[in-house]
Amino acid sequence: MIDGLVAGRLYGETGQRTDKAGKTFTLAKVRASTADGELLFVNVIAFDAAVGAAMRALQDGDSVALSGSLSPRVWTDKQGNARPALDMVAHRVIVLPGVEEGGRD
Repeated sequence: MIDGLVAGRLYGETGQRTDKAGKTFTLAKVRASTADGELLFVNVIAFDAAVGAAMRALQDGDSVALSGSLSPRVWTDKQGNARPALDMVAHRVIVLPGVEEGGRD
């Protein structure tokens, strides 16, 4: 695992789920740009309740920065091209200007 910081825009809506043991977690997808301008999707999961609540307060297209453990991977698009992606276990959400924890301004 790699500890890292990812900044981008929330892609779609966040979701909250419950595992078999009854613990809740939050899922989200963030679209970030690479240095060469390509889009990179980051699949985010948060087990911490406060981090999950902050993520769920965001809406599609909101700017967000997350820190946590990253795992790189590759997926194949419909044209058969290999694309990079990241999986992140979020440990912290950095609230950006214009978005407050618990809801929008």
